[in-house]
Amino acid sequence: MAVLVAANLVMHRWSGLFGLVAAVVVCVLLLGVLRWAGGARADVGLAPGTLARGARWALALFGVVGVVYLVGALLPATRALFEDRRYDGMSGSDLVLRIFVLVPVGTVLVEEIAFRGVLYGLVCRARGVVGATVVSSLLFGLWHVLPSLHLATAKPALTTVFGDSVLGAVLATLSTVLFTAAAGVLFCELRRRSGSLLAPLGLHWALNALGYLVGFLLH
Repeated sequence: MAVLVAANLVMHRWSGLFGLVAAVVVCVLLLGVLRWAGGARADVGLAPGTLARGARWALALFGVVGVVYLVGALLPATRALFEDRRYDGMSGSDLVLRIFVLVPVGTVLVEEIAFRGVLYGLVCRARGVVGATVVSSLLFGLWHVLPSLHLATAKPALTTVFGDSVLGAVLATLSTVLFTAAAGVLFCELRRRSGSLLAPLGLHWALNALGYLVGFLLH
């Protein structure tokens, strides 16, 4: 918990290279906690025998997300959901860096190692699958409080719903926490069913990376 709280504060403040270094350090520290607690690779979802199965899940989920985003981008009713003011001034090279480096390392890897890997594995050993899913998902939702503070003003679709007032920002943040907690339940279930961390990791990367790609192309 101490590592996660410190990581959330540091990674919210730092970006770019410093953020990547922080993410790698956090992953190493969390895996160290797992080892110190007597955990094994199977506890974190990285047992050698599960990697092939997890990779198949990841590829299938990536394809599903791609199809859903394509349909959403083509339909006028849902196209506005991809609008984001954070794309202003973003170049093609910035997009490539974000999709293939910043998102997979600075977001997906550290969050999956933390919440569906080490935390899920340790709590599962002590409290079972349900306890691990509840704890992991609730903390995953709270992890997104700081990144969501200005989300209502960054995405026009959310500004329309919540407005640009302080109350709107609070409601947008609360909605983000609830949504990401629910997503955490899905990620945990993928981790359980596949037996591998690669399944939620693949879905997580697809949701974020393809979201950036579609949003950039529609901007």
